[in-house]
Amino acid sequence: MLIRIVKMTFDPPRTEEFQELFERNREKIRGFEGCEFLELYRDKHNKNIFFTYSYWKSEETLENYRVSTLFKGVWSETKKMFVDKPEAWSVDKMWTSGSIGSAQY
Repeated sequence: MLIRIVKMTFDPPRTEEFQELFERNREKIRGFEGCEFLELYRDKHNKNIFFTYSYWKSEETLENYRVSTLFKGVWSETKKMFVDKPEAWSVDKMWTSGSIGSAQY
């Protein structure tokens, strides 16, 4: 399994636009072959910084997504909203503490 973390910094007036774009496409991305998990996070203090956190079966399935029509369409719209270069990491899970249960944040 491969975990992909992407940090994106948006033009502050365009954060709602990005969230709408993500909402329209999240199920398609999550349903893409090889994607096992997808979440979107927002920085607690810098409200124009977002992170996607996704699990992929392998590097190959992530690469298949990255060359897909779906990714190209979503990414071409997303990158128009950036004010800083996005950063991405592919990482291996080293340890997990298990489920956080039904905690409310």
